[in-house]
Amino acid sequence: MQLHELKPATQKKAAKRIGRGGKRGKTSGRGGKGQTARAGNSMRPEMRDFIKKLPKLRGHGVNRAATVNAERVRPMPVNVGALELAFKAGDTVTPKTLVAALVVETIRKKAPTVKILATGELTKALTIEGCEVSATAKAKIEKAGGKVL
Repeated sequence: MQLHELKPATQKKAAKRIGRGGKRGKTSGRGGKGQTARAGNSMRPEMRDFIKKLPKLRGHGVNRAATVNAERVRPMPVNVGALELAFKAGDTVTPKTLVAALVVETIRKKAPTVKILATGELTKALTIEGCEVSATAKAKIEKAGGKVL
């Protein structure tokens, strides 16, 4: 084997050259006009980091994904400690019974989706139905002799 016969195991993939007209469209992936549209432009990294921190779209808050998707149903959090105060041993906990016990409020005259979280202590055996339950809350409920259905 000669030196000129060597070939790499994988072919090099050339980066797609953009900003030279052609198939990428009007500005060819370079954004608008001005300094950043020109060849040879480079920004100091500390300036780029500063610009990244500025809000891109005003009025959407910090986590835009959470504010834009208005259709998503967020469960109402209920702590295990609240169940301890509101229910007797052997009771069944459902979103409707939580509304009746004034632990959560109705949303548009309907019982909301509920997620039970693990803050607080539980000593009573309760049966949980129709609620989302965190892993630690499930462990506390089962330790107290209750069950999650």
